[in-house]
Amino acid sequence: MNKMPKWADAVLIPLISILLAFFFSGLVIWAIGKDPVVAIKTMVDGAFGSTSGISYTLYYATNFIFTGLAVAVAYHARLFNIGGEGQAMLGGLGVTLVCLAVPWPHWTLALPAAMIGGALFGAAWAFIPAWLQAKRGSHIVITTIMFNYIGAALLGYLLTRVLKVKGSMVTESARFPEGAHLPNFSEIFAPLGINFSPNAPANMAFFVALLCTFLFWILIWKTRLGYEIRAYGQSETAAKYAGIAPARIVIIAMLISGALAGLMAINNVMGEAERLIDNAVEGAGFIGIAVALMGRNHPIGILLAALLFGFLYQGGAELSFWESIPRELVVVIQALVIMFTGALDNMVRMPLEKIFVALSKDKKKEA
Repeated sequence: MNKMPKWADAVLIPLISILLAFFFSGLVIWAIGKDPVVAIKTMVDGAFGSTSGISYTLYYATNFIFTGLAVAVAYHARLFNIGGEGQAMLGGLGVTLVCLAVPWPHWTLALPAAMIGGALFGAAWAFIPAWLQAKRGSHIVITTIMFNYIGAALLGYLLTRVLKVKGSMVTESARFPEGAHLPNFSEIFAPLGINFSPNAPANMAFFVALLCTFLFWILIWKTRLGYEIRAYGQSETAAKYAGIAPARIVIIAMLISGALAGLMAINNVMGEAERLIDNAVEGAGFIGIAVALMGRNHPIGILLAALLFGFLYQGGAELSFWESIPRELVVVIQALVIMFTGALDNMVRMPLEKIFVALSKDKKKEA
């Protein structure tokens, strides 16, 4: 029996956790001699006060939607995929190879091919840890962490020895052909009379992320495979009794997870940089863990959590620039949000459960 209604678990607990995080962030900002109210206003204006700010916020959110969904798929199968960072790196390699292989005439042809390339390379990088977990009992957390470093080393080698432009000192691939450039928000919304900056990083990948969010919901809650993933995640013993093969679910869930992480590359590699650069993922794979946990591994929650972290990234950059607040303090604010919404979840949950139990008893007495 649930001790509190679903809406409280899905909405009230994250909301209180976020408010606590911002309260303590305000105390930290006040402690260094800055006005917390001005700081929050600067962050909000920087993230949502202009089309440029909105574009950057949605660009970051797009990355976090992909990596959040990647973590959530695995989590439903009771697998903690810490390898989103490496899988997104290898997804970038897949997107790059596809975009550079053909002189694409138009992005409508390049995008589906790049999505396949990114998803395949991300899934391939997730397959080995999945196989080791399913067949050899190696812990998925350890192997996926290790594969992040292996992926970074592999990508570094390729960017310095294989993909680097001849004669260039920069560790990046060649720029993609014009036909492989995704339209950004400036091009997409100009016909509607909405003016975004020509350099706005948000692009068509945002809508692909929304589509993946919807498909994630269908997969997990409307398909047999999704039922098997959730059943295995709830009880391996019961899943076996029902005829569900654990090794099959582990491998399939991790392949889907890796594919979603790899798809992130269509946003940062194909959509924004238009080439493969070193450290293009910029920690989005790890932020995806916080996004999934905060969003309760539900597509709507993940979408909202991704927008929150997009706000923190863009608003934090503006805060650092305009208010001369150290960038490290912005990282502290992000860490406080992660801590309260993840590590200290029970600090909010347990008192709320007691309140709802007490209210339920009072209602029964009145009846």
